[in-house]
This record gives sequence, structure tokens and C-alpha cells, in this order.
Amino acid sequence: MSRSETVVLERHDDRVHVCLNRPEKHNGMNFDMLDAVNDSAKALGKDKDLRSVVIRGNGPSFCAGLDFGSVLKSPLTAAPVMMTQLMLPYANRFQRWSLAWRDLGVPVVAAIHGNCFGAGMQLALGADVRVAAPDAKLSVMEAKWGLVPDMGGAVLLRELVRIDVAKQLVMSAKIISGREAHELGLVTHLADDPVARAEEVAAEMSAWSPDAVAAGKFLLQEAWDGSESDATASERRWQRRLIGRRNQRISIARNGGEPDKPFEKRSVG
Repeated sequence: MSRSETVVLERHDDRVHVCLNRPEKHNGMNFDMLDAVNDSAKALGKDKDLRSVVIRGNGPSFCAGLDFGSVLKSPLTAAPVMMTQLMLPYANRFQRWSLAWRDLGVPVVAAIHGNCFGAGMQLALGADVRVAAPDAKLSVMEAKWGLVPDMGGAVLLRELVRIDVAKQLVMSAKIISGREAHELGLVTHLADDPVARAEEVAAEMSAWSPDAVAAGKFLLQEAWDGSESDATASERRWQRRLIGRRNQRISIARNGGEPDKPFEKRSVG
């Protein structure tokens, strides 16, 4: 399977499904899939017609984590690649796997079923919202392999759970159900059909001005853990990007006598 085949993009009007596509491996991540996911995020970031993204897995699982069998098949090649990335002073190739989705100015919703382990868990955490099947299996599994989560997991876990919960998940590598993940706050919604529910959530989150949606996402990511001064500065900065602009004027018109007036392409993000 070529790099381009490990991830399939399906367009549904202004929504794109990013489909992990190694079903026979439960969508275990190899280097081809890693780069294909990163390339997909980069390409979608340039699409100003895009309104939302759903990330899902083809086959029996969302993503069962790093495919060690594939990656370590050539250890003399894999080890230098990994070590080089770990020496970089900025978010590396592996961390962009999850963090790149935060740079997209549209809602990103992960639809989780089957296994969601390690790299798969961190990819799901990189989405804005997560919908899981109640019987899905989730784990921050790196400790089982003598490692720590290093694909954005530390950044993303701290926004969702208390540090004691995160420590237990990371140190134990415990596998929990979708229902347990929902109780902990790792999962936003439970659904027997996660993809259908993810589409509903994506539609709800992308119904208004594409610029307001993008700015709202970026504002919260900036302000969530910042000081009051930093947060209010972010509010002012993002509001300046919106107020009086074309899509804000269209929003006013849609609340008046033109409810079906279409928005223009996104100019934020």
C-alpha cells in the first residue's frame, strides 16, 4: 500500500472525511500514514471552502497506535528518523500528527470505534470534539512499550482531565471503554454510530460565519490556560479580525430579513 493509500479523503460538499485506511492492521500507524495524515492536514488548511472535518478509521478500529512491526522492520532506518525528530526545538513530524488539526480554522471531530491506542489516542485528542462508541477501547498505551506519549499527548491531555487522571492513564497504560472515557472527559459524546453523530456535531459547529467559527476555535485554544490579561487580549485581537467584515455583516443580514444569505469563503485561519 502506497503512502497516498494509507489515508483517504472523502469530500461531502463542504465537509471532508479523513479516513485512516490500513483496515487489515486496525489502522496501525506507520511512517507512510504519519506523513499522509500530516500532508492531509496541511492541504485542508489551505481549503477556504472547507467548513468541517471528520476523522475516522476504515475497518474494525479507529487507530490501534504505532504499528511496531512495520516501523521496526528496519530498525537501523527507523531509529535515526525518530531520534532526529526528538532533537528538534519545535513541534516535530510526530507531534504534528495530532497538533496540526488545531491549526485548521474549522471544527474537527473524531469518530472513534474499535481500538484507539497510543498514536490513535493522541490523534483523537487533537480533534476539537470526540464521539466514541460505548464499547470502543481507548488507551494512552506508550508505557506498555517503555515510552511516554510524545505525539502531542501532554499538550492535549492537560486540557481535558485533571493531572491525577492523566498520570493514571499514562503510567498504567490501562485500556478503558468509550463509556469510561466519556465519564473522565476524554470523550465528548457517546453514540452507537460515531460517524453519523460526528457529522451531526460537525454540522452544528459549522453552521455560522466561517470566520467566527475559526476565530472562536483559535481564541479558546489561546486563552484557555492563559492569564486573565492574556485571555482578554486574545478576545480583543480576534474580535478585531471579525467586526465589520463581510461575513460579520452577512451574519447580521441572516438574523434580519435574509436568513438564507450565503457566507463568503473563510478569511480567518
